[in-house]
Amino acid sequence: MNQELDFMFLKYARVWIPDPEEVWKSAELLKDYKAADSVLHLQLEDGKDLEYKLDPKTKNLPHLRNPDILVGENDLTALSYLHEPAVLHNLKVRFIDSKLIYTYCGIVLVAINPYETLPIYGADIINAYSGQNMGDMDPHIFAVAEEAYKQMARDERNQSIIVSGESGAGKTVSAKYAMRYFATVSGSASEANVEEKVLASNPIMEAIGNAKTTRNDNSSRFGKYIEIGFDKRYHIIGANMRTYLLEKSRVVFQADDERNYHIFYQLCAASRFPELKALKLGSANDFHYTKQGRNPAIDGVDDAKEMSTTRQAFTLLGINESYQMGLFQVLAAILHLGNVEVKDRDADSSIIPPNNGHLLTFCELMGVTYQDMSHWLCHKKLKTTSETYIKPVPKLQAINARDALAKHIYAKLFNWIVDHVNKALHTTVKQHSFIGVLDIYGFETFEINSFEQFCINYANEKLQQQFNMHVFKLEQEEYMKEQIPWTLIDFYDNQPCINLIEAKMGVLDLLDEECKMPKGSDDSWAQKLYNTHLKTCALFEKPRMSNKAFIIQHFADKVEYQCEGFLEKNKDTVNEEQIRVLKASKKFDLLVELFQDEEKATSPTGAPTGKRTVLSVKPDKSRQGQASKEHKKTVGLQFRNSLQLLMETLNATTPHYVRCIKPNDYKHAFTFDPKRAVQQLRACGVLETIRISAAGFPSRWTYQEFFSRYRVLMKQKDVLPDKKLTCKNVLEKLVQDPDKYQFGKTKIFFRAGQVAYLEKLRADKLRAACIRIQKTIRCWLARKKYLRMKGAAVTVQRYVRGHQARCLAKFLRRTRAAVVVQKFQRMHVQRSRYRRMQAAALAVQCILRAYMARQRYKALVREHRAVIIQKTVRGWLARQWYKRTLAAVVRLQCCVRRMRARRELKKLKIEARSVEHFKKLNIGMENKIMQLQRRVDEQNKENRLISERLMGLESSHAAEGERLRAELSRLRSAEDDAKSNANRVTTLLEELARLRKELETTRSEKKVIEDWAETYRDEMEQMVAELKEQNGLLKSEKDDLNRLIQEQNLQMTEKMCKAIQEETQQLETDLNEERSRYQNLLTEHLRLEERYDDLKEEITLSMAVPKPGHRRTDSTHSSNESEYTYNSELAESEEGSRGGEDVTRGNLDMSLFLKLQKRVTELEQEKQSLQNELDRREEQFQRARARDDEQHKKARSAELEYESLKRQELESENKKLKHDLGEMRQSLSGSAGATSAAPGSPAYKVLLDQLNASCEELEVRKEEVLILRSQLVSQKEAMQHKQTMTEPVLYVEDVQKMRDAGEITQAYISLKDTNRSPNPDYHRLNEDGELWLVYEGLKETNRLLETQLQAQRRSHENEVEVLRGELQSIKEENNRQQQLLAQNLQLPPEARIEASLQHEITRLTNENLEMLNTDDPKKYREYRLNVLRRMIDLMEQLEKQDRTVRKLKKQLKVFAKKIGELEGGQVENVSPGQTVDEPIRPVNIPRREKDFQGMLEYKKEDELKLVKNLILELKPRGVAVNLIPGLPAYILFMCLRHADYVNDDQKVRTLLTSTINSIKKVLKKRGDDFETVSFWLSNTCRFLHCLKQYSGDEQFMKFNTTKQNDHCLSNFDLAEYRQVLSDLAIQIYQQLIKCMENILQPMIVSGMLEHETIQGVSGVKPTGLRKRTSSIADEGTYTLDSILRQLNSFHSIMCQHGTDPELIKQVVKQQFYIIGAVTLNNLLLRKDMCSWSKGMQIRYNVSQLEEWLRDKNLMNCGAKETLEPLIQAAQLLQVKKKTDEDAEAICSMCNALSTAQIVKVLNLYTPVNEFEERVAVTFIRTIQSRLRDRMESPQLLMDTKMIYPVTFPFNPSSLALETIQIPGSLNLTFLTRV
Repeated sequence: MNQELDFMFLKYARVWIPDPEEVWKSAELLKDYKAADSVLHLQLEDGKDLEYKLDPKTKNLPHLRNPDILVGENDLTALSYLHEPAVLHNLKVRFIDSKLIYTYCGIVLVAINPYETLPIYGADIINAYSGQNMGDMDPHIFAVAEEAYKQMARDERNQSIIVSGESGAGKTVSAKYAMRYFATVSGSASEANVEEKVLASNPIMEAIGNAKTTRNDNSSRFGKYIEIGFDKRYHIIGANMRTYLLEKSRVVFQADDERNYHIFYQLCAASRFPELKALKLGSANDFHYTKQGRNPAIDGVDDAKEMSTTRQAFTLLGINESYQMGLFQVLAAILHLGNVEVKDRDADSSIIPPNNGHLLTFCELMGVTYQDMSHWLCHKKLKTTSETYIKPVPKLQAINARDALAKHIYAKLFNWIVDHVNKALHTTVKQHSFIGVLDIYGFETFEINSFEQFCINYANEKLQQQFNMHVFKLEQEEYMKEQIPWTLIDFYDNQPCINLIEAKMGVLDLLDEECKMPKGSDDSWAQKLYNTHLKTCALFEKPRMSNKAFIIQHFADKVEYQCEGFLEKNKDTVNEEQIRVLKASKKFDLLVELFQDEEKATSPTGAPTGKRTVLSVKPDKSRQGQASKEHKKTVGLQFRNSLQLLMETLNATTPHYVRCIKPNDYKHAFTFDPKRAVQQLRACGVLETIRISAAGFPSRWTYQEFFSRYRVLMKQKDVLPDKKLTCKNVLEKLVQDPDKYQFGKTKIFFRAGQVAYLEKLRADKLRAACIRIQKTIRCWLARKKYLRMKGAAVTVQRYVRGHQARCLAKFLRRTRAAVVVQKFQRMHVQRSRYRRMQAAALAVQCILRAYMARQRYKALVREHRAVIIQKTVRGWLARQWYKRTLAAVVRLQCCVRRMRARRELKKLKIEARSVEHFKKLNIGMENKIMQLQRRVDEQNKENRLISERLMGLESSHAAEGERLRAELSRLRSAEDDAKSNANRVTTLLEELARLRKELETTRSEKKVIEDWAETYRDEMEQMVAELKEQNGLLKSEKDDLNRLIQEQNLQMTEKMCKAIQEETQQLETDLNEERSRYQNLLTEHLRLEERYDDLKEEITLSMAVPKPGHRRTDSTHSSNESEYTYNSELAESEEGSRGGEDVTRGNLDMSLFLKLQKRVTELEQEKQSLQNELDRREEQFQRARARDDEQHKKARSAELEYESLKRQELESENKKLKHDLGEMRQSLSGSAGATSAAPGSPAYKVLLDQLNASCEELEVRKEEVLILRSQLVSQKEAMQHKQTMTEPVLYVEDVQKMRDAGEITQAYISLKDTNRSPNPDYHRLNEDGELWLVYEGLKETNRLLETQLQAQRRSHENEVEVLRGELQSIKEENNRQQQLLAQNLQLPPEARIEASLQHEITRLTNENLEMLNTDDPKKYREYRLNVLRRMIDLMEQLEKQDRTVRKLKKQLKVFAKKIGELEGGQVENVSPGQTVDEPIRPVNIPRREKDFQGMLEYKKEDELKLVKNLILELKPRGVAVNLIPGLPAYILFMCLRHADYVNDDQKVRTLLTSTINSIKKVLKKRGDDFETVSFWLSNTCRFLHCLKQYSGDEQFMKFNTTKQNDHCLSNFDLAEYRQVLSDLAIQIYQQLIKCMENILQPMIVSGMLEHETIQGVSGVKPTGLRKRTSSIADEGTYTLDSILRQLNSFHSIMCQHGTDPELIKQVVKQQFYIIGAVTLNNLLLRKDMCSWSKGMQIRYNVSQLEEWLRDKNLMNCGAKETLEPLIQAAQLLQVKKKTDEDAEAICSMCNALSTAQIVKVLNLYTPVNEFEERVAVTFIRTIQSRLRDRMESPQLLMDTKMIYPVTFPFNPSSLALETIQIPGSLNLTFLTRV
């Protein structure tokens, strides 16, 4: 062993040595190995030294260890050294360090059970593996399933996935995930949800076939083979299941810590349910068959919940409630049967005690008699040739018979359930192919092995033989394909072992023979085995210490089988009388059905099964003679036959192998036991695969990969243009033995170990290069260090010399400074002396001058006080005189003002009477005038009475005044007497002396106070100083507080801005989510629509010849035309499909159509609700943003509107009054002769005078109204200013709400009322109250006037509305006339008259029809007369124009003749018609261009041609290159404008519907063409923008020119069609993204990950049998340049088609998201891509994409941000990953990656070269702990199907419609420009 690689055993080489605990240990050579050495000196990894002795006979060296860069490979065959320790170590590293449970071993997928739920089976992982090559992604069960699915579709050959492993290894879970993959990827071909039924069979089979064992909580105790059927389109249509070797013994016996089948415990846990009360169940510990394991519970499993899941699965598979209850009855009966107690009657007989409760329950549930069952449980029937005997049996045999009956019932029930599951999964559709999933037990060996282990190991021998042959076949095909000389590989063939078991006279044959013997026993069978095989077969052995056992050498290990129980288990005998008793049950139909033939069984759904066809090959039980013979067929024979059928099926398919490994026996998560793992690796054939591969050439490289990897071993002269020849030359130099490699057609094949040797050479070469680089760099560093030291020395010298010079200069400066100091000191002394003398002189002068100043001040104070006394006295005298004068003046003024007020009162009375008379005249009623006159007279009388009373009051007032004056004179005389009597001069003099004394006292006190005041002032000054200081401190504190407040304000402002920004972002996010949800609904609707169309096409194709009759329309189909219905006039194919609907739909399932229609309706409703919500939010957003800008403008417009309306109302009222007066005058004047009153009569004169007076008063009233209006306006402005200062927003909103002038008027009247003072007392305005009376009269007059004004205003408004309607109709008629005039001008002269006449007739006809509908015959007659007159006029005009035309033609002929004569006969052959046309043509062309209105006219029958030429048959390439962008959209809109112009709603509707449906049809036909989809996306958006631009809405018209505004639609509001077109644009955009994704998808992984843009940075690592896509750019390989070229192509196409720039930005953003997401997902699923060099490649590729964005000016479109996760992943691959600081940096850097993604990248990080290091497990744990608090989605992969919600910003066109020319290439000559 390894003798051919002895040159590799050098010092530091690492080897594997055996170890009893860890199986294999790693060690390192301490010195080189020589051929004569018998001992290897090794050092273990823990530092211990070891001497490894070699076998002296074989001299076999230990296994070499692979280089570190190969450890952890995805494929074990990629290892250079293929042996057991390398495989074991690679699996351990992947499982423990990288948390990877899947590994390839050639064609085998090795799956290790993690005993932990991993997030690697979601829908995103399924989508990531779908469509990928098997070697391109990391190993996974989905990769195997995808390979099987792909080979089935590609090779059209059935496939099989063989999942094997021992109990607890995860076989069932792996098979379940494989089926889930098929169900998700393929889907079902119908609406019956077959894939859900296939998955629903799993919980049923687990419940009845799985149980808890010591090794597994959910161990499958049977084998199953599930065939999943597919149709021609490879959709799931059904499935079929075959089962093998159910462990029936578990029903009656379980070992310690094991359980019976799950279904029993589920029933017991659900026994409290009401529907299960009749089963009389209880706890599982109450039944013998469920309590033997003494542990009836499983941790973390709720049996009652599992029961609900099982029942739901039964229901989903069509097993109804009655059959479910029947199943539960049988299962409960088995439990009760196990509790039946059998007692001994004597030594040879037994008895069941009467009235046994459990047996009674059993008989009640099964519907059998108690006596029969109790009798045959204790008796058996013996038959001879002539007689039949009934013999009692002992207790032990009775118990065995009871258990045998329970096992037989359960087996029948199991088979019944399997059969009905198959019936539920069966389909009537023809099966095209299938994929089988085999979930079968692996090789088993226990301390005691019995019949079950023998059958299991027999099945594994057969499967191992098939596996070996398949591997051998693949190796042979590979060698023959590469044309390598074929040498026979010796591999283990287990055919002898299979012959020992199944051949004639084999173990099974002898066992069946012994079972037929009357007295056969296990001992006699063992002796036959010894005698037959012990000496003839080397694989058969006998144990030394036992005569009841035998040993068979299987392919995995030797197994010792105990013979005890073999015969009994093989016979599987059941008392036939017991079966007959069960068959006799009349109450329980299911029990009878269990024991009937398969053809007679009834379906649980009630459907007949006689026509059912079997999906796969199965043993045909129906052809056996009788039911009794079935029980005599041995188990071994049944198993051998079913196994033979299984092998035939597997051999007819392409197998795929999954080997499940159980890492430990304790079910600990991610714990690896090497002993257990290596046992299973040997047993499952993985090591045999390795051995077969190692026997030949296991390592295989393409020439390009070899050249790229080992280019460093070549010299420049060795590199030739032919890389194949280069590789041959290099290999001949590097490897001397030519047997170590072989050259194939495309690959180089290496023996085991040669790649490691080449890797060693490569590493040595790189190491030598590194040493050379290090040497050069160290030399450079040393030289740099020397230069730095030299420079430092020179610098130190320079600084020392400078320091010395500075010291000398410092000494000189100090000396000079001392002299200067002395000089200045002496000067200071003299100056101080002089200043002291000067200060003394100044002090003396100051004191003297202060004394003199004080004396002068005292004299001035005395003079000042004397002046004050004089001033006071003189002022008092002056004030007394002023008061007397003022009183006299005031009295005089009162008298004068009273006189003037009385005069003014008289004037006001006169004015009041005139105003009142004017009001009465305004009413225009003479009787009221007379009444008012009488009322005025009465009021005059009252006024006279009041004035008389007033005169009386004045006289009494005068008498009272005289009395008061007499009293005043008396009081004055009394005052004079009092003054004379009060003269007391002496007292006053005494008082004056006393006051002088007090004055002196006061002066002394004043002096004291002044002294105290000075002291107080000093104290106060000191206090003020202190306060100033405190004030300064307070100011500083105030400044600090102000600064702090400002900072807080800034912070609050920032917080508010941030909160507003976050709220805005949240609103935008919500809006985007709503858009995304709405657009997803549109996508779902489109998918359902396409599905509906496909079904309709299929139905049309599958229909027979249509029957004649009326075509019936479904009642659920909407008759409304919409964007989702196809126009029947579009194409002939649609008419054919409509005709196909006439066929009678006899065989169709109309529920499907109803379901689809219901779903479409729901989606439309939800779409409408979402659209409404979206519109509402956008309107709120726009309204909030525009509200502030428009408030002032709206308020001002409201004011102007009010003023204008008020002025118009007043002027119209005045005009109307004048008009009424004029008419009254005319009527009076005109009727003078007819009336009795002559013009000169007195009555006439009186009336005329009154009218003239009222006219004059009317003018006066007009002036008063103008005055009132000015007052109202001033009050309004004042109130407006007030409310603007207080509540401006409310005022603006209120003004906005007042839509008509009436509301504004009422508002201002109420505003005027509020400005008045509340409840004024008008009685107190003057003395007599006349002013109050005048005011009351004015108020009454105002009320009457306001009432009349309101009535007049209402009538005026009605008239204005009528006039407006007439004006609008006149405008429309005028526009129509102008358009017709423009059209007529374009026509030839002959056609103009006819067109105008036709138009006039049409108009007259319309008016005639309108007049017919009128009820007034007089109007109708007048109208008829007008029509006749107009017709006569038209006829006269027509005759006149005819005469003019004839005259002009004659003149033209004369002129033509003259011209011909002048030109000498050159135009003699010209016809007169041509001569006429020549001068006209150059005149008409400019006029037509000038008057072109931008419309296109077409006939109704040309609509199909228009759609066909412009949409269906239009080639986008020619239009995009040669014509203006969006030309089809402009043409369609111009046609639509004409339909709107002629007011033809049907034409508008059909044109829009045809356009939408035609675009859908084009996209459905050529939806995979990016150019076509881009072209129609651009045109759809342009059409949508045209509908908005010319809709007439102000928000869109503000971008138009005046001419464009004239072209707006006038008759129809197409807002609903705009929404339909928007939805269509969204669908086209999504289809564009899908088309773009389909084009980019194959390029992304190859160009972004696999291709080496920077050559030589990363070398190709060795690969295994699963070859990955090469990273070298061969022909046909996509590179980054391919992606950039494709992006350029996308961008140029969209620009050529005139796509909106904003829409291009959204498309580019989506493109970059797809690139980033696909690249990152593949990076997360490919271990070989996670390296430092690959991170550099990715970053370079991303920089190239960013450069592309800069070149296209698209950096602000958000595309760069979508690449952020990929950029961070690339940075993560390149940063240091060792210390805690690195972990902190990674956590802060990778904010766009989730925790699962970061940990996944770190786990997958793989060194490409030996100089790189792996990421430590502790570092990954540190990262996880730091990121534990992140709130994020646990999803690992990015959603590549996610599409950003698209928006279509309004983009008006500057192109004038009248300038558009239609090219002839479009074949649209039938369109007429209008």
